[in-house]
Amino acid sequence: MEISDRLRCLFSAEIEEDEGSYRIEVPKQEVSLGAVRADQTYRVALVPVGSNGESASNDDDTPAKSAQGPPVDEGDVREVDVDSIGEQGDGIARVERGFVVVVPDTEVGERVTIEITDVRENVAFAEVRERQSHFD
Repeated sequence: MEISDRLRCLFSAEIEEDEGSYRIEVPKQEVSLGAVRADQTYRVALVPVGSNGESASNDDDTPAKSAQGPPVDEGDVREVDVDSIGEQGDGIARVERGFVVVVPDTEVGERVTIEITDVRENVAFAEVRERQSHFD
């Protein structure tokens, strides 16, 4: 499965029946963070999820999945915007494909230069190298 670099957000949702049609709700956080806007039209892709919460897979899509690993590597230096605060109080930034990078000691609205220190399948951790500014 190939994922476009233009991916704006990624979330899991159930399809719900609603008076003869079906709908998927976009989490309010995706709109409030600015990932998507309520007055825009988007292309939506549906990927089945297995019982463990991971994307369901079969032998046919395994090579493509590995090619779509984390978009960052340990040691990468990036300039990012901190757009939210996580449950532990650390800053959260998003890079390509909505991939989450946890940046301790930052605040919402900060633009910082970071160095990636640890990469996992669905999240990376980074340290601040330089504070650029606050964005609006």
